[in-house]
Amino acid sequence: MKKMYICQKLSRHSIPNNMMFTEKIKQLREERQMPQRVFAAALKIDTATYCKIEKGERRVKREQVLIIAELLNADEKELLAFWLADRVTAVVADEKEFSNRVLNIAKRRINK
Repeated sequence: MKKMYICQKLSRHSIPNNMMFTEKIKQLREERQMPQRVFAAALKIDTATYCKIEKGERRVKREQVLIIAELLNADEKELLAFWLADRVTAVVADEKEFSNRVLNIAKRRINK
C-alpha cells in the first residue's frame, strides 16, 4: 500500500517582503501544481521529511535550496535570500532588545 503524506496548510497571512522561505517554496510548488513527492525524490529524502521542510519543522541546506529552485524554475538568488533571511532571523529573534543593533553592525561589516 502506498503511503501519502499531506501537510497542513499554512495561514495565508504572508506579505511578499515578510514571507518565509518555507511559505515561498510551498506557494510556488502549489502554483505549479507539483506534488511534494517530486521534491522529496530530488532531495533524496522521504515525503514526510519534505513536508516538515514546508511546515518549517526542518531546515534545508544551501545545496538543497538550489535543487528546489531548479525544480520550481525559480530565481535561485531570491530563494537563497529568503533562506538566509530565515537563518539570520532564527539567530537574532530571541534578542529583540539588540536585534536591530546587531543587524546594523553586521550590515556595516558586510558593506566594508
